[in-house]
Amino acid sequence: MKKKYIVDLTDKERQELEDLVSSGKSLARKLTRARILMKASSGPAGPNWSDEQISQAFDIGRATVERVRKRFVEGGLESALNNKKKNRIYQRKLDGVGEAHLISLVCGQSPEGYQRWTLRLLADQLVKLEYVDSICHETVRQTLKKMSLSPG
Repeated sequence: MKKKYIVDLTDKERQELEDLVSSGKSLARKLTRARILMKASSGPAGPNWSDEQISQAFDIGRATVERVRKRFVEGGLESALNNKKKNRIYQRKLDGVGEAHLISLVCGQSPEGYQRWTLRLLADQLVKLEYVDSICHETVRQTLKKMSLSPG
């Protein structure tokens, strides 16, 4: 099968990869990716191994070799060696106002029939009072921990 992504390392890139592998002071995943690129290199100094040969030599899947090749061709050496940056933005369920309501609940009287507030009771009460649309008891726990509070 003809390779879609051809790895052609420059002398500088090859030297950088060799230094990285010989030092052994990086993440195992990064070192494996460096070895993949060195073996996949089709330049004059490269062995130009097939994906199958590389996957057998390093005991990894062929898809991993293909992904590293693709990332190198499309994004360069740094992109191929390192993990992608996470760009997900998490929206907080409880802002400052919600946290204030949570504190007032915790400091207030526990519901009838209960000796103390539980995390699930607090989460249910926040939803019932319409401070939030929905909330998990784990979020309540993390928020209370952050403020050094306890429902009991």
